[in-house]
Amino acid sequence: MVNIDTVYQRVLVLANKEQRGYITPQEFNLLANQAQMTIFEQYFYDIKQFEIAESGNDMEYSDMIKILNEKISIFKKYDTALVFANNFFQYPSDMYRLGTLYYAETSLLEDGIEIQEINDNELLDYYNSPLTKPDRSRPLFIRREEGIRVLPETSVIAINNNVTASYIRKPKKANWGYVITPTATPGAGDALYNASASQDFEIHPSEETLLVIKILELAGIVINKPALSQTASNEETEIKTQQKA
Repeated sequence: MVNIDTVYQRVLVLANKEQRGYITPQEFNLLANQAQMTIFEQYFYDIKQFEIAESGNDMEYSDMIKILNEKISIFKKYDTALVFANNFFQYPSDMYRLGTLYYAETSLLEDGIEIQEINDNELLDYYNSPLTKPDRSRPLFIRREEGIRVLPETSVIAINNNVTASYIRKPKKANWGYVITPTATPGAGDALYNASASQDFEIHPSEETLLVIKILELAGIVINKPALSQTASNEETEIKTQQKA
């Protein structure tokens, strides 16, 4: 995790440098979560790029694919039972990317059968072939807006309490909690940090500097200071260049 107050104080110092402007707690919280999600989403694109570029290397602590998987690992959830409602299995509320879906007719996870994902346009082909037609030993699923449709549907009721999933959850929403003293003016820089009402960033501690930079880049737009955005953007480019060197 990255301490949210540490990031906020660094952002304020850098934003106020040369009288560039003050960032309110409300503005910071909005920008902080956008920055966190941008960094988080980039992990998955970077993994794909590095997998194409290389199959790993012999350096234990500098293999970029291993480093990225380590950063994602805390967001992985396993064996989560899915809720069945209105003929669909519902997506977990904190899901970012769905992994493996499977079911077990008993309570033992080792009896689980993986449910294969297909697209709507493949459904007819699967049903027309005896070798691929879905049954309880070879189930299929399709993603829909309403949820997950499991096939064959005649078995849904029988297995609706035993469908589980592995997935990657979203980072918790970061929040710099604060209190305003009776004599303070809200939004005027007099907010006092309240740790009990705060939520730290969940992403890897190594991302602290990048968080600060990305928040400053966004803040420059909010407070109409393009020079601040440009400076932060240049710093971000330098960090990414170093990581990929």
